[in-house]
Amino acid sequence: MSSPVLGIMTLYLNEHRALEERSIYRRMILEGRKRGLDIYVFTPADVHPGGKKIEAMVYHEGKGWSREWRSFPDLIFDRCRIQRNRRFQQLLAFREKYGHLLFLNRPLRNKWTIHQTLLQKANFREHLPETTLFQDMSDVNRMLKVSSLVYLKPINGTGGRGILRIERGSSEANTVLVQGRDQKRRIITPRKVHLSRLGSLLQHWNMKDKYLVQKGIQLQLPNGRVHDYRMLVQKNGEGQWELTGCAGRMGAEKSVTSNLHGGGQAIAMNRLMKQWIDDDDLRAEINTTAEKFGIDVASFLEDTYGNLCELALDLAIDRSGRIYLLEVNPKPAREVFARIGERDIYYKAITQPLEYALWVYRNQESHPVKPIRTTRLASNRPSALKKARKKR
Repeated sequence: MSSPVLGIMTLYLNEHRALEERSIYRRMILEGRKRGLDIYVFTPADVHPGGKKIEAMVYHEGKGWSREWRSFPDLIFDRCRIQRNRRFQQLLAFREKYGHLLFLNRPLRNKWTIHQTLLQKANFREHLPETTLFQDMSDVNRMLKVSSLVYLKPINGTGGRGILRIERGSSEANTVLVQGRDQKRRIITPRKVHLSRLGSLLQHWNMKDKYLVQKGIQLQLPNGRVHDYRMLVQKNGEGQWELTGCAGRMGAEKSVTSNLHGGGQAIAMNRLMKQWIDDDDLRAEINTTAEKFGIDVASFLEDTYGNLCELALDLAIDRSGRIYLLEVNPKPAREVFARIGERDIYYKAITQPLEYALWVYRNQESHPVKPIRTTRLASNRPSALKKARKKR
């Protein structure tokens, strides 16, 4: 009996066919082979014009990478991230033409649509920072009246690109400090400007219908650097959602984001949280609440958009222990766990999609893929989260 075939679909980074996660794919191929899963890597550009074969990238120990003409896979693991070029247009055409094939994961929508979708569920609303779609400067000014800190985020941005942080001065009421990164992820020079001049400063960013205006959460550590948490939830070998791991991230000096690609530092979650929250019980409850929340979000989004196999949630936690969802990433990286030395979690992050692919292949007819909702309940003891908020 032949092995099931999994095709990992990605996009080239440039015209030289460079791949961003080649080392991860190599390891997935080797781990898949141990499990009886045949894996190759391809991009939409590798599909033969006749539409029946793929010029796939394969890996063999001792021989390295090579190319082979292969038939279409039994399952597709879509790892394609947004690009602004013709390669992304090829991806959209592939998804349209071959949408009938068996995908482990379907694409999500932009950040604004995801936010609006999650708002439909009452249990999620307390975890969503106040957010609106930018139409003109009145949206920013309105948010600055209710919050001293505001973030402007591209609805399709990744890796911290194009994010701006605007903070009202404590001593100068009509002055704001503007910080952030440009579209190439470079830190821009911080500027203090009068509110009346903020619109002209932001004019060249071309924000209408492309940016979110979001109420900011104060996340600066005593050293002045911002921090947040990257949670990875994945389907396991029984088709159920579970928490794979959660790691802390601390931004580079003068950075308004914590992204590792932007110079951020990975730190074990509990070690980082101890710098922020002293109460042991509160930290334990945060972990429990965050895990249930992450699995619930994944299940709800799968109900809405179709098959998913993994999601990363970027979480912020304020001083009272309240958890906020900053962003959902359907194509998460895994290196944050390797950087903090959690090798078992890193290994699990790589192999869980393979175990899930095998489950899907074996059960695609008798057990259609369905999201699994968690029933885990928090402790019955008085809520440390609620007690902490009452002390504020």
